[in-house]
Amino acid sequence: MRSLPPSVLLMTRVVFLHPDLGIGGAERLVIDAAVALKSRGCSVQIWTAHYDPAHCFSETLDPDLPVVCVGDWLPTSVFGYLHALCAYLRMIYVALYLVILSGIEYDVIFCDQVSVCIPVLRLSRHRKKILFYCHFPDQLLTQRKSVLKKLYRAPIDWLEECTTGMADMILVNSQFTMGIFRQTFHSLRSVQTDVLYPSLNIHTFDQLSTDAPGLEGLLPEGTSCLFLSLNRYERKKNLGLALEALAALRSSLPPGQGAGIHLVVAGGYDDRVTENIQHYTELKELAVQLHLEDCVTFLRSPSDSQKVALLRGSAAVLYTPSREHFGIVPVEAMYCCCPVIAVNSGGPLESIADGETGFLCEPTAEAFSKAMERLVREPQLRRDMGQSGRKRVQDKFSLQAFSNQLYGYIVRLNQ
Repeated sequence: MRSLPPSVLLMTRVVFLHPDLGIGGAERLVIDAAVALKSRGCSVQIWTAHYDPAHCFSETLDPDLPVVCVGDWLPTSVFGYLHALCAYLRMIYVALYLVILSGIEYDVIFCDQVSVCIPVLRLSRHRKKILFYCHFPDQLLTQRKSVLKKLYRAPIDWLEECTTGMADMILVNSQFTMGIFRQTFHSLRSVQTDVLYPSLNIHTFDQLSTDAPGLEGLLPEGTSCLFLSLNRYERKKNLGLALEALAALRSSLPPGQGAGIHLVVAGGYDDRVTENIQHYTELKELAVQLHLEDCVTFLRSPSDSQKVALLRGSAAVLYTPSREHFGIVPVEAMYCCCPVIAVNSGGPLESIADGETGFLCEPTAEAFSKAMERLVREPQLRRDMGQSGRKRVQDKFSLQAFSNQLYGYIVRLNQ
């Protein structure tokens, strides 16, 4: 019998488990990780509880990157409540299906966001290695103002900490998140955690830049300076700050000078998510209150090509979340030679070089508007920051660097 080549014999089989394969930053990382490992010769599958081909990253449409969706019939909430519990049950079902019913052979599981599926994965007949990627502790992403909510979250928080510690390897997305991880999970302080920064698939962005349509038809005539807010329509992203900063900028400029300044508020939007619907309406109402109706465009779930066209055509991205875990948007913007004005906390402290690739500001309309005004008045500064930003991404956040580091972790786990 003809022997198989060593590359086939040693091919590592990796399964990704992710709750909802939409178009957020966590999903972007999962896709990039899958593409990176596939490029290194690994066999890759992505398993999820929800996947919509009409609301996804384009890479998932490639038949060579199989996506398996199971358990979408399970509820995501109970009358608008118990979201965390439902997410846990859905991921437990996905893990049970993979281990007991699928018949799939694999060597390493890469799971993120929901750690409660880890003990289920231990049911595998032959023990598999599990890598858990922590974007941010889930228990810090929810408010608990009532006694009932505190009682509901207590066992869920305990489960998160307990099951996270069952992983064979834990990675986090930034030094900031590593610090929060250790502050939050007291029993895991001595557990080894490594930082794996999210990357940018530069080749995909280059291709999109070539194919990207112009901005004609999207912006009003006479637009001379464009600012962009790019984030999901969620209240924690503080998108209203971008609108307030634009209003402050227009009031600080001489009459007539602000006429060509326009803001596009673009981001992920899902009709299944009540908060997306509500916050979109709230932001439109805020624009009316600030008398910005004619100088703001709201764009829901822009395509990849639209996003690249906006990044390439903007004077700056306004990145408004505070204490963001990492935030891939500043990296995307910098690669497109677009300066970033961001809040001076969380992940942007590690991705943005203040004064070189953008500005790190207090989360106030006044601070943001002053940075915006500098870029309006100094076109050469915009160009210099844009070039510095692109080089920073190529040096620090390339897919090649991400791929090398992640593949090293997978090889170590599989030995």
